[in-house]
Amino acid sequence: MNRLLKAVRLLRKGAVKRRVDCRMKEFESNGRKSSPKIFSELCFCILTANYNAERAVVIQKKIDNGFLVLPEKQLAGRLKKLGYRFPNTRAKYIVEARRHKDCLKAILQSLEGCELRDWFVQSVKGLGLKEASHFLRNIGFKDYAIIDFHIVDLLVEYNLVKRPKSMNSKSYLSIEDTLRRIACRLDMNLAELDLYLWFMETGKVLK
Repeated sequence: MNRLLKAVRLLRKGAVKRRVDCRMKEFESNGRKSSPKIFSELCFCILTANYNAERAVVIQKKIDNGFLVLPEKQLAGRLKKLGYRFPNTRAKYIVEARRHKDCLKAILQSLEGCELRDWFVQSVKGLGLKEASHFLRNIGFKDYAIIDFHIVDLLVEYNLVKRPKSMNSKSYLSIEDTLRRIACRLDMNLAELDLYLWFMETGKVLK
């Protein structure tokens, strides 16, 4: 673990820290926005499942309020035209998720911890633990890990975890515990740690 701790600490001394801090402020600001804006972030995270996050950012900006108002077929058509990989399935998930759009802030204020994340996994089709964690991180929650193949590759490289045969709930939570121990040693939260680790693997600080 010490090698990874040293690598992250070096990043915290340079320009990457400013980029991470800026992104963290952006996440906190997202959480103070209106329910429709928060819903847009939820739709973004539905889109990122098995898809490139950078491309999903572009699609989110172009569709904008269409997530709230477009009929399912029209939304699927827009997604397809924008080159999205799973237009029909994700359009269906987004339209179904609209029933929660007006109560999102109430849910976010009434639940916490694993109970909050589990609510999104169980209530919003298209969200697994990773996508629910991604959504919550992007609106200012800091104690959830976003575990994708980039993060797993890095942890395997540093001999901190064994590559799981499948990313089920048990393996996800186990890797999250490892990340939480790393974050504790670095005196940072999981949201910050994810941004640094993502940068180490990709050279980018994305939402």
